[in-house]
Amino acid sequence: MKVGIFGSDYQLDKQIQIKRVFEQLHQLDVKIWVEKGFYRYLCQQLNYEPPIEGLIETKDFDVDIALSIGGDGTFLRTAALISSKEIPILGINTGRLGFLADIGPTEIEDTLNDVFKNHYRIEDRTLLHLKINSQSEYHRFALNEIAVQKRDTSSMIKINAFIDEEYLTTYWGDGLIVATPTGSTAYSTSVNGPIIVPQAKTIVLSPIASHSLYVRPLVVPEDSKLSLEVESRNNNFLVAVDGRSEVFQSGMKFEIEKAAFPIKIIKRHNHTFYDTLRNKLKWGTDSRI
Repeated sequence: MKVGIFGSDYQLDKQIQIKRVFEQLHQLDVKIWVEKGFYRYLCQQLNYEPPIEGLIETKDFDVDIALSIGGDGTFLRTAALISSKEIPILGINTGRLGFLADIGPTEIEDTLNDVFKNHYRIEDRTLLHLKINSQSEYHRFALNEIAVQKRDTSSMIKINAFIDEEYLTTYWGDGLIVATPTGSTAYSTSVNGPIIVPQAKTIVLSPIASHSLYVRPLVVPEDSKLSLEVESRNNNFLVAVDGRSEVFQSGMKFEIEKAAFPIKIIKRHNHTFYDTLRNKLKWGTDSRI
């Protein structure tokens, strides 16, 4: 088995867990490839040089499984690098919440053993595809969400929204989040968007600080095609794709639709979405007890 390892650069207090991952993979006689930046971090900051097959230096790589070591942000970055390769990703959590990277420190060895024995399941997660009408070469993909936001000003932005070429509404406020079911528990939740199970074939539109009392989050079918026309008094605004922001000029038009390929996530058989709601979001927890 050929495994690619991706990680973040903020894990000085997690080096024991990181070393356990490499040690277990070596015991399983796995061929290890490591993202170049993460390997440099291991060597220079953690003084740890694990024996590996080689470095992943470009987007042109091929492995059987990708391991994301870090938090959900690291997982999202790994997913962006995987893109259309359809390589399954296993998230090992050395961050905080760990909704996507849900393998905790006590599960590392058992999980890797299960993966090596092919004892796991794969969940296909929907990606959103962002395009700019005027730029045919511009393509971005989001596993969690695409957020259109105001920038450096107290002024609202105006977003004219269309679904399947039919006018929906005009959003006045701080912005709009277009989220997948996977992303429904991320940024969208913070603006009172609904929580959606990953298997649901839907997309949610959640306004940010809407200036209209009656504009609420809206759930639409995943095969819907969204068009957004954005205007700003400040003449610019932000578009964040899974947290990676870019600045655009007022008057830009965007198209958002389901991507032609999914992201494949490795899950243990005893890990379910409802377990995660209870354990990570503390559903059913009574703080008085």
